[in-house]
Amino acid sequence: MLAALVALGIYAQHRHPFHWQMFAGQLAQADWAKIGIAFICIYVGYAIRAARWAMLLRHIKKVPLFSLLGTQVIGFTGVALIGRIADPVRPYLVAKKTGLPISNQIAVYIVERLFDFGSMALIFFTVILLAPAGALPHPEIIKKAAYGGLAVTFAGALFMVSVRLAGGLVASLLERAFGVISQGLGRAIGEKIRTFRTGLDTLRTLGDFGVTMGLSLLMWVLIALAYLEITTAFVASPELKGLTLAKCMLLMASSMAASGFQLPVIGWFTQIGVVAAAMSGFFGVAAEPAAACAATLLAVTFLSIVPVGLIWARFEHVSFRKVAAESEHAEEALAAEEPAR
Repeated sequence: MLAALVALGIYAQHRHPFHWQMFAGQLAQADWAKIGIAFICIYVGYAIRAARWAMLLRHIKKVPLFSLLGTQVIGFTGVALIGRIADPVRPYLVAKKTGLPISNQIAVYIVERLFDFGSMALIFFTVILLAPAGALPHPEIIKKAAYGGLAVTFAGALFMVSVRLAGGLVASLLERAFGVISQGLGRAIGEKIRTFRTGLDTLRTLGDFGVTMGLSLLMWVLIALAYLEITTAFVASPELKGLTLAKCMLLMASSMAASGFQLPVIGWFTQIGVVAAAMSGFFGVAAEPAAACAATLLAVTFLSIVPVGLIWARFEHVSFRKVAAESEHAEEALAAEEPAR
């Protein structure tokens, strides 16, 4: 795959020459104070993630608010280096640190990801709808996508409420429905819903929901601000220098979509390519500033945690390959146990 990527790069360079000097010049002329602000926003976001996980655990086991920061830093470092296969590392590390069952932490992880999606969708919907006329390319399509995301968010919220209030009933109904197709599939889905219900036990009151949603929204506002600061930092490109928040949300959505199937190392370049293509296609940004901005976005929002994560893992005596394999095996064992329950 790496060879194919290199070959594709050589072919693209031959068909559409890329000016590396201009690329370097865009980086040299960038406003690095704005990029520094983005860096701080991203790091504060990791602290908020740790606090949110601790808040989600407080009815099960009270832990200091920022005591799980290391699990978040090491976990996201694993994803950056190994790919999405390392996603179970965070719940696995939290389970080891707190002494709680990994099944419980995987359920918390699912709840966390749902809040992430919901917060992102709400921010995207709000910014897009408030954008003035003519501020976005293809506004009808984008607004339909915003409404679609909001609809999915509300549907997810209703599903969460139904599982929280009557998880056993929902699991039984889905078990019977999918059992018509396959008994094994029906049992597996029923157990997944019951596991999810365990995670939702962390949200026992409207106050719990409000605090978790508030932390999630704050974190994603900081991430959106980081994207805006980085894109507008490229002052040598008029299109990027004057980029609005609404336009920035399109880039952020493109980046999130590209990172959903993150591969080790190769995924970094595909993500840069997708975001740069979005800049060029949506806003007419030239190839060199688009690539420089996309690379900086990846470096600050995704890879900047790696040095700290490597150091932290060394102090915690964590091997990324070992913990990724162990967390994957633990998840597989849990999945194998569920149909037998």
